[in-house]
Amino acid sequence: MEQEIEIDVLVASPEHEKYVDTILETIAEAAKVRGTGIAKRTHEYLAKKMQEAKAVIALTKGGQFAGFSYIETWENQQYVTTSGLIVHPDFRGQHVAKRIKDMTFTLARTRWPHAKIFSLTSGAAVMAMNTALGYQPVTFADLTDDEAFWKGCEGCCNVDVLHRTDRKYCICTAMLYDPEEHLPAKLPEEVLERIKKLDDIKK
Repeated sequence: MEQEIEIDVLVASPEHEKYVDTILETIAEAAKVRGTGIAKRTHEYLAKKMQEAKAVIALTKGGQFAGFSYIETWENQQYVTTSGLIVHPDFRGQHVAKRIKDMTFTLARTRWPHAKIFSLTSGAAVMAMNTALGYQPVTFADLTDDEAFWKGCEGCCNVDVLHRTDRKYCICTAMLYDPEEHLPAKLPEEVLERIKKLDDIKK
């Protein structure tokens, strides 16, 4: 039996920008294989997420890219999305997606404890992980009204469905986590310290 490769899942930082093009290629290839739409992101967009401690990356001990996800805030931090969850084909079936999802979710809950966290997904595996974390299926009307969020859907091949339904529904399923119904989350101390420094710089 082949031994599983040890993989670290951590909050991404500027040093991880060298993986951005590989991440974008992996996301694009996955969308082709599944035949589903995906919101396209630029190199600069994902690099900024890493700089702002708004992304999670999975790497092997040897530095090979294994997976990624990022978060974004909307409506003055009232809503948070965890997005772009991807696992490289070489590392699927090793629970990497769940580990990334758990870390991204914990990062979002720690940084914005009062924000509602939502997810738009067409993947059954992500829906199952969301459900396990406490998300509930909702209508699109329960999500953010922020036009910047919905603009991100314009790069998806299914955006015509969104337009035809006046943004009431699409191929993706909307899921929402309400923090008022759950206990607080906790990140490692070194990550909390980094976030504190980032927040101090903004002040």
